[in-house]
Amino acid sequence: MKIAFATQDQQRVDAHFGWARHLAVYDITPEGYHFIADHAFGEDLAEDGNEDKLAPKLDIIKDCAIVYVAAIGGSAAARVVASKIHPVKVTQPEPILDILDRLQVVLQGTPPPWLRKALLKGQARSADFDDEDEASRADATATVTSVTGAMAAGTSSTDAKPAGVKS
Repeated sequence: MKIAFATQDQQRVDAHFGWARHLAVYDITPEGYHFIADHAFGEDLAEDGNEDKLAPKLDIIKDCAIVYVAAIGGSAAARVVASKIHPVKVTQPEPILDILDRLQVVLQGTPPPWLRKALLKGQARSADFDDEDEASRADATATVTSVTGAMAAGTSSTDAKPAGVKS
């Protein structure tokens, strides 16, 4: 999976997406990561409303699943998301290698749903309903247990009252 980082110093995620002087791109797997390329941008970056400055950046990250930024404007965020790239905002400047180390550990375990979706970028989607079927069965079992428990207690599930309501 490819990941981009908006950076001014090529070491930390410390840049607003539109104003970033560099986009560093890495490839990451559960086994490791490696640097792919650093893309440098010119000096005319701080013009708000200049949508043309976004086009080259969007083109560079088009194969990335995630882009880490210090900040991102609404228009840029919409265009990033429309490209099926997940923007991640850091709260303070963070070393790129630290983020990669943490992300690699997460990939070795069970990634959260948003990251599993990002991992599928560029791959054909397959319909795997096993997880959903198990969740549906668990919900149905919980509902049945709740109703049968109420029946055994001599009440119906419709007799239940919200907390704080007196009979």
